[in-house]
Amino acid sequence: MGYANAAVAAQGSLKASLFGEFRLEAADGEPILLSNRRASLLLAILFLEPDHAIDRESLARLLWPDRFLPQAKASLRQCLLDLKRKLAEHRIDNLMVSRAEVALAPGSLACDLFDLEAALSSGDPQAAIEFLLEIGNRPLLQGPSLNAEFDEWITTRRDHVDARLRAALSQAIQNTSKTGRERLLEAARARFPSYRTFNRVADQTTIAVLPFGQFDSVGGQLFLAEGIVDELTDRLAGIQGIAVAGRTSVIATVDKSRTLTEIATDLGVSHLIEGEVRRDEHGVEVRIALISGQTGTQVWSDRLTGSVEDFFESRKVISANIIAAICRALGLAASPAPSRRMTSDREAYALFLQARAMSQRIGVEGAFEKAIEFLKQALEIDPEFAECWTALANAHIMTAAITPSLERVEESAEAARCAQRAIALDPGQGHAFSILGIDEWTRFNPARALEMAFEAYARDPNDADVCSRLGSCLLYLGKAREALPYVEEAVDRDPAYPRNYAMLTSAYLGIGEVEKALKAGQRMADMGAPTVWLALAHLVAGDHEAAMKSHFDTRVYLGSTLMRPPGMPPMDDAARDAYFAFAARGIYSGNEADRVAYCQMLDGLHATMPDPYDSTIVFPAIFMGHSDLVMKIYSERIHPANMFGLMNLWIDIDPINRTIRHPDFMAFAERIGLIEAWDRFGWPDLIPADPRTA
Repeated sequence: MGYANAAVAAQGSLKASLFGEFRLEAADGEPILLSNRRASLLLAILFLEPDHAIDRESLARLLWPDRFLPQAKASLRQCLLDLKRKLAEHRIDNLMVSRAEVALAPGSLACDLFDLEAALSSGDPQAAIEFLLEIGNRPLLQGPSLNAEFDEWITTRRDHVDARLRAALSQAIQNTSKTGRERLLEAARARFPSYRTFNRVADQTTIAVLPFGQFDSVGGQLFLAEGIVDELTDRLAGIQGIAVAGRTSVIATVDKSRTLTEIATDLGVSHLIEGEVRRDEHGVEVRIALISGQTGTQVWSDRLTGSVEDFFESRKVISANIIAAICRALGLAASPAPSRRMTSDREAYALFLQARAMSQRIGVEGAFEKAIEFLKQALEIDPEFAECWTALANAHIMTAAITPSLERVEESAEAARCAQRAIALDPGQGHAFSILGIDEWTRFNPARALEMAFEAYARDPNDADVCSRLGSCLLYLGKAREALPYVEEAVDRDPAYPRNYAMLTSAYLGIGEVEKALKAGQRMADMGAPTVWLALAHLVAGDHEAAMKSHFDTRVYLGSTLMRPPGMPPMDDAARDAYFAFAARGIYSGNEADRVAYCQMLDGLHATMPDPYDSTIVFPAIFMGHSDLVMKIYSERIHPANMFGLMNLWIDIDPINRTIRHPDFMAFAERIGLIEAWDRFGWPDLIPADPRTA
């Protein structure tokens, strides 16, 4: 399908092809030939900023950076005159030029990028498929290098556009029927060869890989059972039509000594994989079985024998043969999964597995520190172990997020460095992209954070953490409706991870679904997690007594699941109970005097605590609508422990909504980068358009 004949092309006086070499034509299809490359690029820049005027000085510096500014401005002036004359030959007069700015007239433009985005949002997969196949993998504004400044600008712009397209594709695929979904997914791969998606459909097979038992009569360290579980989990997650339960939920559920059918019910899966590894002086025997989650009966099983070396060196054989057999038993085609860049060193792999086991011990003092130690040892042995670099990045980001660290921004920066190393070794490391997204928040760059989150999801949608972090990023930006499918997906993937229910509660509160929020908050409480979000749901429901009780109940978690503020000494029980009772009244009683008193205490804590930006200060400040303190904290520092509170800014009840209704809120949003993100990805649910232009 040629662009000139596109069925859904917008009407206008100028049409452009932005993918591949820039081409321009009039509304009647007559080509407009521009001999001056900078004139073509100038128009292309304006097409990529269709609703904005661009100041002339910026254009001059971008297109003629090697000239003195007065010379560059003169070159721009001549270029604009030439463009005006050329467009006039085709009876086009939509280039708007003032002394300070340049723009193209709104509503007068059409291009392949606009058409593709319109098709993806229209609910018509056939149009989107045709556009995707037509555009293929051609880069935006393909052509030789112009200069370093423009090359950097177009590289960034290409990243922005591809992130936008991946986000639109994800939404379109979720909203398309099963038949159209497969065809749209295949077309998506014409542009993004590694594009994968998790299709939340009723007939999807859901599997949990349980920890394998290990029986060893030889002695010494043997991590073969963990290695086989690791390989099965990752390989199955790469198969279209299979959803794999997250490791965090599997471990939490199995530790509770459930029967197989109870485990399947708790995890919400249709099948389980269990097994065991036995080693004696003759070698190793591995048993693997596929179990029906509904009946607990065996659907398929196999036994493998060999030496430790055979199994370690034959992970590919295990993944090829065993995965194929499991898929046949389930009636699925074993589509090839992206290859993993693992290590060939047994010791490095064993250290990696030990570290990941430590990282899953959330709330255990020193667990992340030990995990980081193991991972660094593994990377000393094999510095090209990409998945280990991602695990190290995650250990640093979790240290910053959920331990009492005074170096949270520094930990985040180190996590980003490790994530970049992982991606350089293996661009398929989707989880590493999500970690880069978290670090971008600490740099006051939420637009880039969301790009990274979408990039992570496009590369590895089957990772529960990737789903969770994309959902949370959208929640931070006030886009609860867009976030909800990803949050629900994270819950589906990792149903025994309390953090996901905190996000789900916030998402439901953000869209006004209070009863659903209460259920999600109660589910979190039932798992033995702090009841902060249940208290918040009670507040929104108007039940102040229940809200105060739920908040007071969280006191028992202080120092374990609910970390103490870094640098602060432990409280005795009496002081702890008095503080939580005071906080519960201040946040949830509905009494303005109680609220003001607790706001004053938070001001004092902010002035005296070692980490004045700690979540124990900013979270209640958000809940009470203490706008000045909220905006002060987030204007000065965003780190992985306090950014989680941003999702609760967007609950539209008093006093929480006092912050977004504050007269200085838009200036605050500009300072921390929210407005840039909204301009690029859409405005939040409660602010559907830029109020400054109204």
